[in-house]
Amino acid sequence: MAKKTAFQSRMKHEKTLNTLALIAVILASLLVMLPIWWIFRSSLMTNAQLFAWPPSFFPKDWLFSNYTKALKYFPFLQYLKNTMTIIIPSVLGGTITATMGGYAFARLRFRGKKFLFSLCVGSMLLPNMVTLIPLYIMWTKGFHLANTYWPLILPYFCGGGAFNIFLIRQFISTIPRELDEAATIDGAGYFRILTNIIVPSIKPAIIVVALLLFIQIWNDLLQQIIYINTGDKFTIAIGLSQFKGSLKQEWAYIMCATCMSFAPGIIFYLIGQKYFVEGIVLTGMKN
Repeated sequence: MAKKTAFQSRMKHEKTLNTLALIAVILASLLVMLPIWWIFRSSLMTNAQLFAWPPSFFPKDWLFSNYTKALKYFPFLQYLKNTMTIIIPSVLGGTITATMGGYAFARLRFRGKKFLFSLCVGSMLLPNMVTLIPLYIMWTKGFHLANTYWPLILPYFCGGGAFNIFLIRQFISTIPRELDEAATIDGAGYFRILTNIIVPSIKPAIIVVALLLFIQIWNDLLQQIIYINTGDKFTIAIGLSQFKGSLKQEWAYIMCATCMSFAPGIIFYLIGQKYFVEGIVLTGMKN
C-alpha cells in the first residue's frame, strides 16, 4: 500500500511539473510571437492609431487596404523574383556541394585530407569582414561581374560555407562503413554509394543545410547591397531598406512591407520545420 501511494505521489508530481513546463513553453512562444503580431497589427492601422497612447493590442479598423497602397511604392513581386533568382541556385548548389564535400572528408582517402579538413573548419573562425574587400575587388575588377547576381551565387557552389560541410561530414561519419563495403562488393562506385546510400540516410541534415542557406541568403543585406546597384535588380532586403528610407512618416506602409518581406521566409520554414527540428535533434545525438 505504501509503495502504491509513493508511486501515485510521484506520478502526480511529474504531472504537475509537465503542466508547469507546458505553461512555460506556451508563455515563451507567445513572447516570441509578440513582435511578429505587433508588426502585423501595426500594418493594419493608421499613423494616428499607431502613436495613440495607451496602444491597442488589436486594430480598431482592419485596414487591409494599406497593403494595396504599400505595393504601389514597394514592388514586392519584383523583389521576390530577384531574391529567388539568387536563392534557388545558391541553395541547390550549396547543398549539393556541401554533401559532396562532407562525403569526401568522411569516406574518401586522399593525401592531405586531415590538413584540408582542419583548414576548412578553421576558416569558420575567419570574420567575413576580412574577406569582404578582396572578394569585392576580385568579382568587380578581376571578373567584371559588378551589378550582377553572380558574386552572390557562385561562392555557394563551394559548399555554402565550412559549417555546412562540417555538419554533413559529421552525419556521414555515423553511418556504418559496412554499408559502403557491401555496395562496393556489388559493384557500386563512389557516386552511386553517395546517391543511393548516404543521401537517403542523411536527409534531415541536408534539409537543415538548405534551410540554413536560405535564411543566410534571405537576410544577407550587406553582400547584396555591395554588388547590386540598380533598382530593377534589388532584392527584398535591399528594397525594404530603401523603402524605409523613402517613407519616413508612413509607418503603416513600412510595416506592410516588413510583413510581406518576412512572410516567405516563415512559410519556407514551416514547410521544412519537421526535418529541421529532426536534424537538430539528431545532430545533438550523433555528436
